[in-house]
Amino acid sequence: MPHIQQLESHVADLIAAGEVVERPASVVKELVENAVDAGSSAVVVEIRRGGMGMIRVTDNGCGIAPEELPTAFLRHATSKLRTEEDLGKIGTLGFRGEALAAISAVSRVDILTRQTGTTEGAALHLEGGVPGAVEPAGAPEGTTITVRDLFYNTPARLKFMRKDSAETAAVNGLMQHLALSHPDISFKFIKDGVEALLTPGDGKLDSAVYAALGRDFARGLVPVSGSGGDITVSGFVTAPLMGRGSRSMQVFFVNGRFIKSQLLTAALEEGYRNQIMKGKFPGCVLSVTLPVTAVDVNVHPAKTQVKFAREHDVFDAVYHTVLDALGKTGAPAAAPAQEARLPAASRQDFFQTMDAKTFRQGGAKPAPQPAAPARPAWNTELRAPARVADSGQTSFYQTKRSESAAQGALGRAPASVTSPPDTQQSSPPAPSCNKGALGRPPVSVTAPRAERTAPSAPWTSAPVSVPAEKTTSPESAPRPFVPAIPPERLKLTEDLPGQTTVLETKEAPWRIAGEVLRTYIICESEDGSVWLIDKHAAHERMNFDKLKNAQEPPMRQTLLAPIAAELSREDGALLLENLPLLEQFGFACEDFGAGALLVREVPADIDAADTVPTLEEFAERLRTGRSPDEKREALLHTMACKAAIKGGWVSDPAELRVLVDRVQSGEIKYCPHGRPVAVKLTKYELEKMFKRA
Repeated sequence: MPHIQQLESHVADLIAAGEVVERPASVVKELVENAVDAGSSAVVVEIRRGGMGMIRVTDNGCGIAPEELPTAFLRHATSKLRTEEDLGKIGTLGFRGEALAAISAVSRVDILTRQTGTTEGAALHLEGGVPGAVEPAGAPEGTTITVRDLFYNTPARLKFMRKDSAETAAVNGLMQHLALSHPDISFKFIKDGVEALLTPGDGKLDSAVYAALGRDFARGLVPVSGSGGDITVSGFVTAPLMGRGSRSMQVFFVNGRFIKSQLLTAALEEGYRNQIMKGKFPGCVLSVTLPVTAVDVNVHPAKTQVKFAREHDVFDAVYHTVLDALGKTGAPAAAPAQEARLPAASRQDFFQTMDAKTFRQGGAKPAPQPAAPARPAWNTELRAPARVADSGQTSFYQTKRSESAAQGALGRAPASVTSPPDTQQSSPPAPSCNKGALGRPPVSVTAPRAERTAPSAPWTSAPVSVPAEKTTSPESAPRPFVPAIPPERLKLTEDLPGQTTVLETKEAPWRIAGEVLRTYIICESEDGSVWLIDKHAAHERMNFDKLKNAQEPPMRQTLLAPIAAELSREDGALLLENLPLLEQFGFACEDFGAGALLVREVPADIDAADTVPTLEEFAERLRTGRSPDEKREALLHTMACKAAIKGGWVSDPAELRVLVDRVQSGEIKYCPHGRPVAVKLTKYELEKMFKRA
């Protein structure tokens, strides 16, 4: 067994640094949190090459005394804790005393600081955790820390760093969260010499949301405010119709600290139950404030997770606050108070008596009209009564308008047309079986002395005469059964050059009995079993297999107007990093700035309206995928789902036959997510339900 020995201090510092400093964003987080704890009102963060080249954080806080500079870079050195009792009431962002020591151990650090009220500052240089001499220097009030060549002495960590664009996006996302957690501080973020973020620092959360998350996200927010006991919840949530394709826009803060909490996520989404579309997720910027003794922030090295002493109370506070805010949003607005007015004239009088000039003058009271207005000219002209001789036959009104409508509904010309010399004195024609516009035969009315309306002069053609044997109602005729596979047999014979094979299709041993809920196909097999088939799951599997086995990229459709996909900074950078992969799936995208992508082409199977949700799901899949094959299959899942027919859609019978054929042949059994495609009910199980077996 190897001997036990104590590690060298340098190796121990590198191991400790690995727990705190994972990537450039970790360095920025620790330095900015120290700047916030120092009472700063403005913080400037500048990076180059994603933070691997340089990180500079400047604040106007209280500064550090020159004699305390070397002590600040020692492990477990902090100004925020004194006794063990202080661990139970942590109210600052940084408290471990490991940040500066861990950062200096894996980089080259320069610090320039001056305390408030002093006239001279101090500077210090550290390399690999080893400090130099403290030198006096001119400096503004506050502290400036510059970190260069991150992980220069730890190549094992350096080789696992991602591209500069991905690291820049991570820092950008972190700065958004820090700006939202402290709207009273002005944050500026500069990447490679270009300003990417600037918040006003006016103390208003909506101003910070607008600056950090963009106009489109801020425009669809609902204010949230509530409290229960000593727990207060405030911030903004998205309206139910503004659901997102992923949870990337859910931001939570506890006592001013950005955290990731499944408890708060569950409480938020529970408040949206039955109010948001399936597959969509709400966005939010929620701040939870509670006593420092009721939350433990010392459960994770990166301090992004916390533990609540009363989880049930925190859940209820977030849930009821969100639910109340959404309820107020959906409530109808109260009608404004109006002065009492005299009853207005009826709608009929308005249109009969008010002319255009009176209407433009403000709707003055119309001039009085006679009590019995004259009948409109069109009524008099088309309905001139005429006495018809009593012939014992059916009488009805026949005009050219109704005749044309019947002919258009049936799609054929009249069977016979007769033109008697005297339309006024001719006997009524035989009843017609032509259906009207609604597909119903007219109801015949027998009247010995009925008044008949004679058509006006332009309409002198006689009504259509149809043989009486065709008056059978179509509802009474037997409805033919449409088989799943047409009975015709396809034969390719020697009549076609080069074709000598005879192909004959056999009737399938099943039939489609129908469809329920516009989602599930009912199919009956030869052995008396009944199958319920999920058409969305079946079609999704078909699309997945087709995309996976395709040798060529999918067909594209060029958009008439390019779509600007507004995504979060991290999602946008992640997609830009994988542009060649998106190209393989039929998406032609380019950088549009501020995390947005300009989409010019999409796959032919994807609706243009689903472009942004699809890209959001792509980003979520790319974030969780590990190997390139896993990422590719995850994107295939999303593509197959978006292109599949949805439950609730009206499907053509031919589509249903193809789906059932693929399922009944055993080719499709499960959807790409592992859910079953079909459920079988045997004849015995059905008879048992009805107590027949």
